[in-house]
Amino acid sequence: MPADLLATPDLLRSVFRRHAAGVAVITARGGAGPVGFTATSLSSVSAEPPLLSFGVGTGSSSWPAIAAADHVGVHILGEHQQELAATFARSGADRFGPPTVWREGPEGVPVLDGVVAWLVGRVVARVPAGDHRIVLAEVVHGDPSGTGRPLLYHQGRFQRLRD
Repeated sequence: MPADLLATPDLLRSVFRRHAAGVAVITARGGAGPVGFTATSLSSVSAEPPLLSFGVGTGSSSWPAIAAADHVGVHILGEHQQELAATFARSGADRFGPPTVWREGPEGVPVLDGVVAWLVGRVVARVPAGDHRIVLAEVVHGDPSGTGRPLLYHQGRFQRLRD
């Protein structure tokens, strides 16, 4: 078998760069204040009960708060929020400082303003998965009334939908 077809971290990254994914920001209340990160691994898991999942690296700065949180916020970003997505993806960034606009939402979870939609979920499981954890959360609150088209991530860049 050719070496370029053998399973490696680079092969996985290369293939998934070709997979367009929606962009979300996950938030939680941490002991030292709010935490959050950009995620493209968000999935709907079940309608009954309403469950969602996302992956988080155990080496990320947000992991300790996510590991301890009872509830998390999930925010679907719009194509007008590329800079917000970049801020929450950047290590060491002041993610909740200006120009980020947010408020304390249900269950004390930080809720970002201006998003296409948001949910708050009660964490029901954290499943080990290599250097990540898959977090399962049961949706307990949400608002789908934001406007705009969703932001996508493809080929290592934030993208807009094209008609």
